[in-house]
Amino acid sequence: MASSYDSLPKHHTATHDEKLVITASSLGTVFEWYDFYLYGLLATFIAKVFFSGVNETTGFILALAAFAAGFVVRPFGALVFGRIGDLVGRKNTFLVTMGIMGLSTFAVGLLPGYETMGIASPIILVTLRILQGLALGGEYGGAATYVAEHAPDNKRGLYTSFIQITATFGLFAALLVVIGFRTGIGEEAFAAWGWRLPFLVSIILLGVSMWIRLQLNESPVYQKMKDEGTTSKAPLTEAFGQWKNLKFVLICLFGAGMGQAVVWYTGQFYAMFYLEKILKVDGVTTNILIAIALALGTPFFVFFGWLSDRIGRKYIILGGCLLGAVSYFPAFHALSDAANPALSAAVAKAPVTVIANAGECSVQFDPVGKNKFDTTSCDIAKAYLAKNGIDYRNESAPAGTLATISIGGTTLTAPDPAMVTGKDRAAAIKAYGEDVKKALTAAGYPAKADMAQMNKPMVIAILFYLVILVTMVYGPIAAMLVELFPSRIRYTSMSLPYHIANGWFGGLLPTIAFAMVAATGDIYYGLWYPILIASVTVVVGLLFLPETFRRSIDD
Repeated sequence: MASSYDSLPKHHTATHDEKLVITASSLGTVFEWYDFYLYGLLATFIAKVFFSGVNETTGFILALAAFAAGFVVRPFGALVFGRIGDLVGRKNTFLVTMGIMGLSTFAVGLLPGYETMGIASPIILVTLRILQGLALGGEYGGAATYVAEHAPDNKRGLYTSFIQITATFGLFAALLVVIGFRTGIGEEAFAAWGWRLPFLVSIILLGVSMWIRLQLNESPVYQKMKDEGTTSKAPLTEAFGQWKNLKFVLICLFGAGMGQAVVWYTGQFYAMFYLEKILKVDGVTTNILIAIALALGTPFFVFFGWLSDRIGRKYIILGGCLLGAVSYFPAFHALSDAANPALSAAVAKAPVTVIANAGECSVQFDPVGKNKFDTTSCDIAKAYLAKNGIDYRNESAPAGTLATISIGGTTLTAPDPAMVTGKDRAAAIKAYGEDVKKALTAAGYPAKADMAQMNKPMVIAILFYLVILVTMVYGPIAAMLVELFPSRIRYTSMSLPYHIANGWFGGLLPTIAFAMVAATGDIYYGLWYPILIASVTVVVGLLFLPETFRRSIDD
């Protein structure tokens, strides 16, 4: 295998057909990612419109959960459309997935909110997200397989890296559209109705993308199998019912995919939510900072794809996972200091402590939306801090003790719910919140990040570093996935571990991480999730993941 690889010309110039394949596949996939990520960018607005029947903290986490619902179903989309792609072809399959994705996105822009439709509104929203997730589960494997099967053996990393760029380009395009509408019509109008516009304009992109994809022919590898009658008759059984293939599905998932996923979503999505929700940077500024970092980092997808054609895929991917595992804590501490120095100074000078009996404290996340967190003094105290993203520590107290919040030298005792009921309880909780707010302000805790104090170059540099880690793990992985599996079941085999990794381990990251923060009060606690997952991937990958970059994929 090595000799045939080495005999290939090192300076092969892409043909017109190869350029068309890369361009058409990439542009179509950019559109699908644009659709998919609009929801994440607008999670704050969606929480207010579709989850207004619950408390603010739960509403935001539920909005993230609905965002994650699209990721949860991606493996099922991989099974359905991966099987179809191996049975009837790559091209027609990802035309279908694109249509489902585009129409579901357009429908979000027309959907009435909770105040108009009640519980039906979030149910329909989640249904649309599920359709998007199913479609995306079939899209990526098709596009990556299609491009790889057109590429020369020694250029697969480079050619497929353009597919890897599409996720970031899709996010970048969504950021630019959101920024454009927010600045064009103003924040008030955007919050009221303008957030729907990015969803609605996607119908134009759908038409353009469908037209581009229709210009493509079937991949030569699949066409050859079809002509020879060697396509799989039962791709699911072959892919997952035979140990010789299933073991590589598992190795791919645990030794590459899940680490790549958490590095990807930490660097591009968790960082964005962290800036806006925890560090209180306004939404437009957050979007601009992320967009700049993405613009600077995006060429490195191609660089690491190209590099993987020369030195291999495995150690580039595992190197990105290792760097993430060891550097996330210092990177996010530095991000806090640079983006909101007043907040960092206040946390250091006047740390917040909740003193309460642990048995009387609920986890500050209610997936059903029924808990108002007002039945114990501990819940009242923690609910205010969680809603406002305040970092705090916990200190135990004897049972029956009323919870207190200590801010530097100031101590505030929470209301006793047993002593006040109904409107009086609501008024007492509101008054307590005002007292805590005044104490926080007096201790130097800012209501929002001060743009004049923000070290913008440092923020961009940290975000750029996080994006570089993303490019390391993501740039080479499409080529590796294609090379791990035989052509007759490739679409099915590679799609499932990729989408389990990115749909479950990655897509659930913002929800899990923010729930961990809400539960503990530690704004950095959520980072343990990507750190542990990335660390497991490094160990499994070093032990079991094969190097693939010299393999032929025509078998």
